[in-house]
Amino acid sequence: MIDWIVAERIAALVAGTGEAKAPSADLAALAAESESRVVAYTGLRPGRPLPQPEGIGRREWVSTNVSSMRALLDPVLQRAGTGLGPLKPAMQLALGVVLSTEVGVVIGYLAQRVLGQYELVLLDEAVEDRPPRLLFVLPNLGQAVDAFGADENEFMTWVTLHEVTHAVQFAGVPWLHRHVSGLVRTLLDQAELRIDAPRKLRLPSGNEVKRILHALRQGDLISVVTSTAERELLDRVQAVMAVIEGHAEHVMDAVAPDLLPSLPKLREAIDRRRRSQSGMSRLVARLLGLELKLRQYERGKIFCDAIVRESGPEALHHVFSSADALPTLNEIENPRAWLERTGLAGGTQPAQRSSA
Repeated sequence: MIDWIVAERIAALVAGTGEAKAPSADLAALAAESESRVVAYTGLRPGRPLPQPEGIGRREWVSTNVSSMRALLDPVLQRAGTGLGPLKPAMQLALGVVLSTEVGVVIGYLAQRVLGQYELVLLDEAVEDRPPRLLFVLPNLGQAVDAFGADENEFMTWVTLHEVTHAVQFAGVPWLHRHVSGLVRTLLDQAELRIDAPRKLRLPSGNEVKRILHALRQGDLISVVTSTAERELLDRVQAVMAVIEGHAEHVMDAVAPDLLPSLPKLREAIDRRRRSQSGMSRLVARLLGLELKLRQYERGKIFCDAIVRESGPEALHHVFSSADALPTLNEIENPRAWLERTGLAGGTQPAQRSSA
């Protein structure tokens, strides 16, 4: 249904190449130092070697992410539309044009902005064939260094700490990849069930129109295309992603002060970059769910900061002790509730819970 060649060409066109000078920092040395510090602070010990860092351009980032999306979506799309009957060929052709264009534009837009990425295919059977990669988009990093007026080595160290933390999370928590993969699989399976003729060929009701307009005003496009049951699953996905992102944000600030004299300036600059988009960029970011990702960074970091402030780094270690120990979306908004549920309020020993 998606012409991936067309999608990649559109993405590459939208992405461009970037004109800033690529940073010259030693990524391998920065990654090794980052791993040592992250492991020491988090207590997470990788069960396998972390991938070597790779400095790449926007086109390669586009190519690898098109490939990742294809691995995720093709199995769903190949099974989709079975209820379309005689309309299936025409509908698939029409949807293919739209989806190929949308995927290309989304990936191309992201390629202009992403600084680094721990790239992991969220399918268990794909791990051996597609090992994780630690990617740094050099033209975007060079552009950010210039825009922030930052010291290149400090900025590169800061970004590397963030991405290496993600690598340590997944290599040091044996059940995490399986857990996230399971949530994504279920989400895709439910999405497949929604691809049918009645949903595509009828006009929305008045109540549906009101709900859509309200969701768009709130910047919540996800709720437009999900049912209540799917929304509950999305809450679980958002919660675990908020923890993963917020944990990385907390750790990079916790281990960086002696490495980065300009840490407060860097934090202010990167937060400002995430918020200060043009009107059109903000609209696109809202439609793509990037504002949701910003909230994940913010709320996840606030949660991690709060539990460490009240109960010390041991509370942060406990977050990844089992799937049961992960906070819910409500607990991310109320860290005290998570501390009480896990028996960590006031720095007490955590309650015993089964592993997943």
